[in-house]
Amino acid sequence: MKASLNRLAARASEEGLLDVAYTTADSPFGPLLLATTPKGLVRIGLPNQDAGELLVDLATRVSPRVLEAPAPLDEARRELDLYFEGKLTEFDLPLDWRLSKDFRRRVLRAIAHIPYGQTRSYTQMATSGGNERAVRAAGTACGSNPIPLVVPCHRVLRSGGGLGGYGGGLPMKEELLRLEGVLDG
Repeated sequence: MKASLNRLAARASEEGLLDVAYTTADSPFGPLLLATTPKGLVRIGLPNQDAGELLVDLATRVSPRVLEAPAPLDEARRELDLYFEGKLTEFDLPLDWRLSKDFRRRVLRAIAHIPYGQTRSYTQMATSGGNERAVRAAGTACGSNPIPLVVPCHRVLRSGGGLGGYGGGLPMKEELLRLEGVLDG
Protein backbone atom coordinates (compact mmCIF):
# COMPACT_ATOMS: atom_id res chain seq x y z
CA MET A 1 0.00 0.00 0.00
CA LYS A 2 2.78 2.44 0.98
CA ALA A 3 4.68 1.70 -2.26
CA SER A 4 1.50 2.36 -4.26
CA LEU A 5 1.01 5.70 -2.54
CA ASN A 6 4.65 6.64 -3.20
CA ARG A 7 4.22 5.79 -6.90
CA LEU A 8 1.00 7.81 -7.02
CA ALA A 9 2.72 10.80 -5.40
CA ALA A 10 5.69 10.54 -7.77
CA ARG A 11 3.41 10.35 -10.80
CA ALA A 12 1.30 13.29 -9.61
CA SER A 13 4.47 15.31 -9.15
CA GLU A 14 5.84 14.34 -12.59
CA GLU A 15 2.57 15.34 -14.24
CA GLY A 16 2.36 18.67 -12.42
CA LEU A 17 -0.66 17.59 -10.40
CA LEU A 18 0.94 17.86 -6.98
CA ASP A 19 0.65 21.39 -5.66
CA VAL A 20 1.30 20.61 -1.99
CA ALA A 21 3.31 17.64 -0.75
CA TYR A 22 3.26 16.84 2.95
CA THR A 23 4.70 14.42 5.45
CA THR A 24 5.43 14.17 9.13
CA ALA A 25 8.79 14.38 10.85
CA ASP A 26 9.85 13.42 14.34
CA SER A 27 11.12 16.08 16.72
CA PRO A 28 12.06 16.12 20.40
CA PHE A 29 8.67 17.78 21.00
CA GLY A 30 6.51 15.36 19.01
CA PRO A 31 5.54 14.98 15.36
CA LEU A 32 5.81 17.94 13.00
CA LEU A 33 3.72 18.33 9.86
CA LEU A 34 5.85 19.52 6.93
CA ALA A 35 4.35 20.80 3.68
CA THR A 36 6.02 22.08 0.54
CA THR A 37 5.03 23.50 -2.82
CA PRO A 38 7.18 23.67 -5.95
CA LYS A 39 8.37 27.07 -4.61
CA GLY A 40 9.50 25.75 -1.24
CA LEU A 41 8.57 24.89 2.32
CA VAL A 42 5.16 26.45 2.99
CA ARG A 43 4.09 25.04 6.37
CA ILE A 44 5.47 23.46 9.51
CA GLY A 45 2.80 22.32 11.91
CA LEU A 46 3.93 22.05 15.53
CA PRO A 47 3.00 19.06 17.72
CA ASN A 48 0.25 20.96 19.53
CA GLN A 49 -1.47 21.91 16.26
CA ASP A 50 -4.09 19.76 14.58
CA ALA A 51 -2.55 18.30 11.40
CA GLY A 52 -5.95 17.73 9.81
CA GLU A 53 -6.93 21.36 10.26
CA LEU A 54 -3.58 22.49 8.83
CA LEU A 55 -4.08 20.31 5.75
CA VAL A 56 -7.61 21.69 5.23
CA ASP A 57 -6.16 25.21 5.52
CA LEU A 58 -3.51 24.38 2.89
CA ALA A 59 -6.16 22.92 0.59
CA THR A 60 -8.22 26.10 0.98
CA ARG A 61 -5.46 28.71 0.80
CA VAL A 62 -2.94 27.08 -1.56
CA SER A 63 -4.55 24.30 -3.61
CA PRO A 64 -6.91 21.37 -3.15
CA ARG A 65 -4.20 19.15 -4.69
CA VAL A 66 -2.57 18.14 -1.40
CA LEU A 67 -0.98 14.71 -1.21
CA GLU A 68 1.18 12.85 1.28
CA ALA A 69 4.51 12.64 -0.52
CA PRO A 70 7.57 12.38 1.77
CA ALA A 71 10.32 12.55 -0.88
CA PRO A 72 10.06 16.29 -1.65
CA LEU A 73 10.53 16.95 2.07
CA ASP A 74 13.60 14.77 2.62
CA GLU A 75 15.97 17.75 2.82
CA ALA A 76 13.69 19.64 5.24
CA ARG A 77 13.53 16.57 7.50
CA ARG A 78 17.31 16.15 7.31
CA GLU A 79 17.98 19.79 8.20
CA LEU A 80 15.47 19.73 11.08
CA ASP A 81 17.10 16.56 12.46
CA LEU A 82 20.51 18.24 12.34
CA TYR A 83 19.12 21.37 13.98
CA PHE A 84 17.60 19.39 16.87
CA GLU A 85 20.93 17.55 17.29
CA GLY A 86 22.68 20.93 17.63
CA LYS A 87 24.62 20.37 14.39
CA LEU A 88 22.88 22.93 12.14
CA THR A 89 22.75 26.65 12.86
CA GLU A 90 21.31 27.93 9.58
CA PHE A 91 18.62 26.39 7.40
CA ASP A 92 19.17 26.34 3.66
CA LEU A 93 15.70 25.58 2.36
CA PRO A 94 13.64 27.39 -0.26
CA LEU A 95 10.59 28.98 1.36
CA ASP A 96 7.15 29.70 -0.03
CA TRP A 97 5.90 32.83 1.74
CA ARG A 98 2.36 32.84 0.30
CA LEU A 99 0.61 32.18 3.64
CA SER A 100 1.77 35.57 4.96
CA LYS A 101 1.06 38.96 3.49
CA ASP A 102 2.22 42.58 3.73
CA PHE A 103 3.47 43.64 7.19
CA ARG A 104 3.38 40.09 8.57
CA ARG A 105 5.47 38.82 5.66
CA ARG A 106 8.02 41.62 6.11
CA VAL A 107 8.32 40.81 9.81
CA LEU A 108 8.70 37.08 9.13
CA ARG A 109 11.35 37.72 6.48
CA ALA A 110 13.26 39.80 9.05
CA ILE A 111 12.89 37.02 11.62
CA ALA A 112 14.34 34.56 9.11
CA HIS A 113 17.60 36.53 9.32
CA ILE A 114 17.99 36.43 13.11
CA PRO A 115 21.19 34.41 13.62
CA TYR A 116 21.27 31.19 15.61
CA GLY A 117 21.87 31.86 19.28
CA GLN A 118 20.70 35.48 19.11
CA THR A 119 17.40 37.13 19.91
CA ARG A 120 15.53 40.26 18.91
CA SER A 121 12.63 42.11 20.49
CA TYR A 122 9.11 42.50 19.14
CA THR A 123 9.90 46.21 18.84
CA GLN A 124 12.94 45.49 16.66
CA MET A 125 10.81 43.21 14.48
CA ALA A 126 8.11 45.87 14.13
CA THR A 127 10.78 48.33 13.00
CA SER A 128 12.19 45.77 10.55
CA GLY A 129 8.67 45.28 9.21
CA GLY A 130 8.41 49.00 8.48
CA ASN A 131 6.33 50.27 11.41
CA GLU A 132 8.13 50.74 14.72
CA ARG A 133 4.83 51.37 16.54
CA ALA A 134 3.23 48.10 15.40
CA VAL A 135 4.72 46.01 18.20
CA ARG A 136 1.52 44.02 18.79
CA ALA A 137 1.19 43.38 15.07
CA ALA A 138 4.76 42.07 15.07
CA GLY A 139 3.73 39.71 17.86
CA THR A 140 0.74 38.63 15.79
CA ALA A 141 3.09 37.96 12.85
CA CYS A 142 5.13 35.70 15.12
CA GLY A 143 1.99 33.96 16.34
CA SER A 144 0.77 33.32 12.81
CA ASN A 145 4.16 32.19 11.47
CA PRO A 146 3.40 29.29 9.11
CA ILE A 147 7.05 28.13 9.04
CA PRO A 148 8.20 28.08 12.69
CA LEU A 149 11.64 26.69 13.52
CA VAL A 150 12.97 27.49 10.03
CA VAL A 151 11.65 31.05 10.40
CA PRO A 152 12.78 31.22 14.04
CA CYS A 153 10.08 33.23 15.78
CA HIS A 154 11.20 31.54 19.01
CA ARG A 155 14.14 34.00 18.87
CA VAL A 156 11.82 37.00 19.33
CA LEU A 157 11.40 38.15 22.93
CA ARG A 158 9.64 40.93 24.79
CA SER A 159 11.55 44.21 24.99
CA GLY A 160 12.28 43.63 28.68
CA GLY A 161 13.74 40.21 27.92
CA GLY A 162 10.65 38.18 28.84
CA LEU A 163 9.90 35.20 26.63
CA GLY A 164 6.55 36.41 25.31
CA GLY A 165 4.41 33.76 23.65
CA TYR A 166 5.05 30.88 21.27
CA GLY A 167 2.75 28.83 19.08
CA GLY A 168 4.29 25.59 20.33
CA GLY A 169 3.97 26.68 23.95
CA LEU A 170 6.47 28.35 26.28
CA PRO A 171 8.20 25.10 27.31
CA MET A 172 9.07 24.47 23.65
CA LYS A 173 10.32 28.04 23.21
CA GLU A 174 12.49 27.69 26.31
CA GLU A 175 13.97 24.39 25.07
CA LEU A 176 14.73 25.85 21.63
CA LEU A 177 16.48 28.81 23.23
CA ARG A 178 18.44 26.43 25.48
CA LEU A 179 19.43 24.37 22.45
CA GLU A 180 20.79 27.53 20.84
CA GLY A 181 22.63 28.60 24.00
CA VAL A 182 20.47 31.67 24.66
CA LEU A 183 19.17 30.31 27.98
CA ASP A 184 21.20 28.42 30.55
CA GLY A 185 20.24 24.97 30.85
